[in-house]
Amino acid sequence: MTLPRVIRRILWIVSGLALLPILLAGALWWYFHPAVQRTDGISYGQRGDRPLVLDWLRPRQPNGTGVLVLVSGSWKSGTAGTFQPWMAAPLLRRGYTVFAIYHVSQPEATVMDIVDDMHRAVRFVRHHARAYGVNPAQLGVTGGSAGGHLSLMLATRGGPGPTDAVDPVDRESSAVQAVAIFFPVTDLLNLGKSTENLGDGGPPKSYRRSFGPEAATNLAVWKTIGRDTSPIYHVGSHLPPVLIVHGDADTLTPLEQSEWFQAKALEAGRPIELVVHRGGRHGWLTMVFDVRRFADWFDRHLQPQASAG
Repeated sequence: MTLPRVIRRILWIVSGLALLPILLAGALWWYFHPAVQRTDGISYGQRGDRPLVLDWLRPRQPNGTGVLVLVSGSWKSGTAGTFQPWMAAPLLRRGYTVFAIYHVSQPEATVMDIVDDMHRAVRFVRHHARAYGVNPAQLGVTGGSAGGHLSLMLATRGGPGPTDAVDPVDRESSAVQAVAIFFPVTDLLNLGKSTENLGDGGPPKSYRRSFGPEAATNLAVWKTIGRDTSPIYHVGSHLPPVLIVHGDADTLTPLEQSEWFQAKALEAGRPIELVVHRGGRHGWLTMVFDVRRFADWFDRHLQPQASAG
């Protein structure tokens, strides 16, 4: 082989290596920008004088199943249109229709109010499921941190609404059929190693106003509220399949919160999986890739015939 030919080959190899990161970046950009039709700001209810809204994101090839994303961190939420498709790209790529659920943030709304409004959101989506192109009998829910807590509240306390409710939406069930979440608090009465634990048996230190005025000043009242709003005390045979991804370096919501919930679910004979992210704190850069695990989980429990994508 002549020297010029060797040089040309080396240049081709170098050029190819230089292009590889560009191609990879382009592929990632494409993957995290799935084509969707979206309608933002659909009203699913009212909290005082504030509308409760959701965004409806329909993928190019819907599989007929809906997943509610509870947009909540520290029990604070966003506004219509702020949820971006890349946040749920693996779900949308699999064909799941996504509903981004917003709520009135604490302390304007109490955590108890927010829980009630999440029940309303599920009932609303179920009532209008046919119009949204999803199966009302197969709804999944997901979220992280407060969104994970709220998801477990639906999983443990969701159920039929009152049959005599004036609004037909409120007669629907708020039960969900599968859950996939990040680092939830599950026991508000036992904050364990959390940096939020003042050791006085009261609410988390940064959220004393989030559970109403009496929760922070009356321990007896807090014990009732804390139990009512802790998923771990409501685990039973009705619990749907639950997947939790939790970092073992989380100090805000320590891993033990998910371990305790897992133990309760196993006692009840319910399907649950806990994936530990080594070195993960309360969030990590690659979380969006873990959403592929969520898609796999929903494929298994909401779409048993679906293939991985």
